[in-house]
Amino acid sequence: MALIDLRSDTCSRPTRAMREAMAWADVGDDVYGDDPTVKELEAETATLLGKQDAVYMPTGTMTNQVGIRAHTEPGDAVLFDQNAHVYLLEGGAPAAYSGVLPRLLPGVRGIFTAADVAAAVGQPHPFFPATVPAPVTLLCVENTHNAGGGAVWPLERLLEVTSAGRALGLGLHLDGARLWHASAATGVELEEYGAPFDTVSVCFSKALGAPMGSCLAGSAELVARARRFKQQVGGGFRQAGIVAAGALHALREHRSLLPEVHANARRFAEAVAQLDGVDLDPAEVETNIVRFRLTRGTAAAFAEEAHRLGLHVLPSGADGVRAVFYLDISPADTDRAITIAAKALATL
Repeated sequence: MALIDLRSDTCSRPTRAMREAMAWADVGDDVYGDDPTVKELEAETATLLGKQDAVYMPTGTMTNQVGIRAHTEPGDAVLFDQNAHVYLLEGGAPAAYSGVLPRLLPGVRGIFTAADVAAAVGQPHPFFPATVPAPVTLLCVENTHNAGGGAVWPLERLLEVTSAGRALGLGLHLDGARLWHASAATGVELEEYGAPFDTVSVCFSKALGAPMGSCLAGSAELVARARRFKQQVGGGFRQAGIVAAGALHALREHRSLLPEVHANARRFAEAVAQLDGVDLDPAEVETNIVRFRLTRGTAAAFAEEAHRLGLHVLPSGADGVRAVFYLDISPADTDRAITIAAKALATL
């Protein structure tokens, strides 16, 4: 039987309708600003997020890192949650590309407080030279939070944190790679989630199932600056409309399907939580990511045995496992994944 691949929602495949849209996309040279499909995708994304403009790039890592670069200068300090994707899982790019100093916040499942932000920035005193510490200029938030198991920021907490950042004079960037999932789970509109932020990064190749691509949305001024850095890091496309058409199709047709993805993830979590040797609270599975801890054996051994039986999951550290659900995974696949997980656990 076919392997059930739950390593990431980036493992989705384009649908036939998406392939048709890509095959016949109207295209031009994006570096010259001539690709009509790219421009349509950028305009539609900006509107959904309540921003003036957006710029299309190949990856979410690029939109995040270009966003950081657009907000900062080398030597600035940037506030990240201690387990933020942009800090842990983007190849050290904040330091390598923007030359910024990460300052880490003690988030719980990726969610921190206004007090955490204020404490990280600190209170300057006139007796201490202002030129000595790295100036904190940017606050980054991730919603939903990957390492937090797809946790969704409560809107009230999000507004408290962003208000604190704004009062401290910080720029505000949202890593919203899976913001579509947050909106689907809560009913909060994308524009409302994006409103407090200067820039928002959203990904089309995760939740929405497009083959590639992300957008960075923000003010016209910030997006214009971001376009410079996109080109600088090699993000300039040529006939990018071919892939932008897949993203546009996903944006329009796939967001309504996300509740079913959440239902499959929750059913898997509820079943696996009952298995001997697993530490998992199903109430913490809010969207499409299921993370659990093994209380016996190792994550590596479990992942390898599950793979042998037909289920691909990712080990995370010595005892952590991640399984991510997406549009391609059916209820039948979910049932089979539960069965394989139980068999793999029994071997540990």
